[in-house]
Amino acid sequence: AQGRIAFASQSGALLSAILDWAVFQGIGFSKVVSLGNKADVSEIDLIKSWRTDPTSKVVAAYLEGVTNGQEFMRAAKEITKVKPLLVFKSGTTAAGSRAVSSHTGTLAGSEASYVAAFRQCGVIRPSSVSELFDLAIAFAQQPLPAGRRIAIVTNAGGPGIIATDAAEKNQLRLAAFTPETIANMRAKLPATASVYNPVDIIGDARTDRYAVAIDAVLKDPGVDGLIVLLTPQAVTEPKETAQLIASYSGKTRKPILTSFIGGAALQDALKVLREAGVPNYDFPEGAIAAFKAMVDHKEWREKPIEQPARFIVNSDLALESIADTRKLGRTTLGLEAMDLLEAYGFTVPQSGIARTPDDAARLATDIGFPVVMKIVSPEILHKSDVGGVRVGVRNAEEVREAFVSIVASSQRYVPQAHIEGVFIQEMVKPGREVILGASYDGQFGHLLMFGLGGIYVEVMRDVVFRVAPLTMSDAREMVNEIRSAALLRGVRGQPPADIDAIVHALLRLSQLVTDFPEITELDVNPLVVYPNGEGAVAVDSRIALSAPRS
Repeated sequence: AQGRIAFASQSGALLSAILDWAVFQGIGFSKVVSLGNKADVSEIDLIKSWRTDPTSKVVAAYLEGVTNGQEFMRAAKEITKVKPLLVFKSGTTAAGSRAVSSHTGTLAGSEASYVAAFRQCGVIRPSSVSELFDLAIAFAQQPLPAGRRIAIVTNAGGPGIIATDAAEKNQLRLAAFTPETIANMRAKLPATASVYNPVDIIGDARTDRYAVAIDAVLKDPGVDGLIVLLTPQAVTEPKETAQLIASYSGKTRKPILTSFIGGAALQDALKVLREAGVPNYDFPEGAIAAFKAMVDHKEWREKPIEQPARFIVNSDLALESIADTRKLGRTTLGLEAMDLLEAYGFTVPQSGIARTPDDAARLATDIGFPVVMKIVSPEILHKSDVGGVRVGVRNAEEVREAFVSIVASSQRYVPQAHIEGVFIQEMVKPGREVILGASYDGQFGHLLMFGLGGIYVEVMRDVVFRVAPLTMSDAREMVNEIRSAALLRGVRGQPPADIDAIVHALLRLSQLVTDFPEITELDVNPLVVYPNGEGAVAVDSRIALSAPRS
């Protein structure tokens, strides 16, 4: 049937099945394309073409992968500012076969990059093929809501409660009616009816009662959209009620979605709704999910377009750090990693490398006690596992003893390790520990990670991802999105952490990996964050580079 949904599928067999199902469901398309192996035309070409296609109100796609991640994001950002793009993406459970050794690399599977990329360019990601079309028909057939305040009208208490619960879970708001709306309904509905939201017009409601409630709530300025629920009871008039809803649907600028719950008794009513372009859902949660998607898309379209943040940095020093590592034939930056961060505006502790116990004592005295001491060896990544770390060393004598002990322990555990010396570092005062990271994803480029440090990253995996380069909003959203964000905002009398310092650190990291695409993995762990206004210090970092091109 002719409709307003443009649909592309990377599976031909699925497409033919969907076309057959769509005829049965009365779903119409404006364009239908089977992409096959994308020998000539890709989803990016279609998105660019359909952005200006007046017959397509919504674009939907089934994809197994995207052709070029960054180009896909650019095309998606453009189309989603004018019409919704819904993508059901399969094949996300494989985490990719690349070898990884950093936290970021380990935690960033291909799924994380798709979640981040879609989010950053306003793509709506349904969780199933059926939800893909549930959402598509709402966008194709109804206007966008002005906001997230919904009214629910029902002839049954249970479905009204189900819809209310679903609305709350989806961060929608039940509209608060004006006193006039309430008085109007109270005068015309039976005393047993509930005239607050959800409006329950009671099980013996005929079409006239639906008319009173629907008319009153659609006129209310505090209502952005309406969901009408109906269950077939003794005197219910499904077909007539459907005709009533159809008559309103064409006249109001507010979206109307329905959930007529049942089967055989509702066939005539469902035909009326279908022909009038009123989306109906088998159960209330489907209608709520569709309304939520419409609200999200409306808010995305209203978001101002931001450019990625850029800072003035010392790119000569950064180039030198990478060149020095390459000269030594290595792909992992040792202490040069800290130089690289410093070049990009991170605050780092005072430090240096000692080759002998006496060197170590002199250096520690210059830095000031207490100090942290760590073994320096390209073969030893997890230093604490081999006894290669000492914290809180308080005087020159302890430094000499620690030097001997660290070197001996490291040699015992990793006999083949080439030991360059011992790293002496200012011991930074304690604060909240977070981890920042980046890993190179073959699909989208660099993926940035943020989470709480320490056990939170190891055990709870409480981390979020975005594709570089980041805008200020992307970085701020990352900080607010982790499950334990409240710990950073300050709980139980703790002062709030310097969130701005974290945001700026993420933006600087984004600029670093964008400027140096050869960085394959990077961790800043921990970044110690102080109370608001006091900044943050990058205490340790690991950076891996791609193998040099031969």
